[in-house]
Amino acid sequence: MSAAGVALMLGGAGILLAATPAQAAEITFKTECIPPAISNLPPIQGETTVAITAPATAKVGDTVDISWKTVKAASKNPDVLDLNKDVVQPSGNVTVGGAQSGTVAVQGPRQNPPIPKNSQMVLSEMKGKLKIEKAGDITLTPDKYTINVNQIMTTETKCSPKETVKAGATIKVEGGGSTTGGTTTGGATTTGGATTTGGATTTGGATTTGGATTGGSGGQTDFPGKAVDVTYDCGAVVPGGIKTPVTISAKKNGGAYALTVKTAKGAMASPMALPAGALKPSMNIKLGGADSGTVKVTGPANAEPIPDKAPVSLSDMSGTYTPGKTGKVTLTPDQLTIDVTMSAGAPPINVPCKATTSGVSLELDTAAQPGGSGTSGTSGSAAAAAGGLAETGASDDGGIKALALVAGTVVLLGGAVFTFTPWRRLRGTR
Repeated sequence: MSAAGVALMLGGAGILLAATPAQAAEITFKTECIPPAISNLPPIQGETTVAITAPATAKVGDTVDISWKTVKAASKNPDVLDLNKDVVQPSGNVTVGGAQSGTVAVQGPRQNPPIPKNSQMVLSEMKGKLKIEKAGDITLTPDKYTINVNQIMTTETKCSPKETVKAGATIKVEGGGSTTGGTTTGGATTTGGATTTGGATTTGGATTTGGATTGGSGGQTDFPGKAVDVTYDCGAVVPGGIKTPVTISAKKNGGAYALTVKTAKGAMASPMALPAGALKPSMNIKLGGADSGTVKVTGPANAEPIPDKAPVSLSDMSGTYTPGKTGKVTLTPDQLTIDVTMSAGAPPINVPCKATTSGVSLELDTAAQPGGSGTSGTSGSAAAAAGGLAETGASDDGGIKALALVAGTVVLLGGAVFTFTPWRRLRGTR
């Protein structure tokens, strides 16, 4: 959840007005929901009914709780797939008006009953906090909201009002203690109702700018990266492609860096039972800034068999980057490759996926090392880190067969449905 306007998750800062009488009012407004692009479905037109709850009164300097209860979502679960328990998570924005302006970011837990086909979507109650900065009447109005579904893979349906929405609650604010300098949480600074994000903060020698992590000097050895959403185009193998957050982290070892790359857990579901050792991932990390080329990272195959329809997670991938140039070097997730082996001794089926959208996950302040590469092509060391992970990919076997499979799994994304998984013909291979 991101901070916006005057809304910040303050972690207990300020005064919570639990004893102040709260108010709730239901507001209904016309809504348009946009399914994910990969679903190829048109926008959904409907109505959303929301109850906003907030204290009736407050004082300047107080921090108050705001809640959003979705009485009725704009769209139903389509008549295609039943949604499992606890796979839906909502988030949204409440517009702050009147004496104070801004936005409260609210979010609910991933909590829902099973939602059958062609039935109403059920969204958990969303909550946020508002720092009261000005006296007068402050209005709270429901605005955009997002439905995040984590079943087979994680995706979002975004909904927004299509008419002027009435305020759902009003807080009468008396004069009180003053606030100065704003509030800072996770790099977002709020001052007088305006929010500035992407500011730089420094912790233990690592500087975060706009969410990207920069590895500085001063004896620091661990450099955590930020998660960036990456969209992969796998051609006809995976209709619609794959979208997953990817995080690159580094640990300095002498002049080199041991890299660890993580993708989303349970990003897809297995359409059939898969044996141990069936899936083995690898990825190219693109270098930018002072250095260039790519570093290959690899992960081990699944150690345990994967039951039919069970969540599938790619293993964490590791590799070593040896800088070839001195300066600031950016690391960006690039091509993903999944090798599929259905039986011992069988040649792996190579599934290459090109990153069509990506972003910088990590920035390192490097010093050139002997043997380091700063040229195009494969840069740095592609050797796996501790654990002896072997490289995978087309370079390991020039005779790897091309994959031409048919999608066989249906995925529901809030109000959208799309097909995924290129596995059907693997049954013949096995």
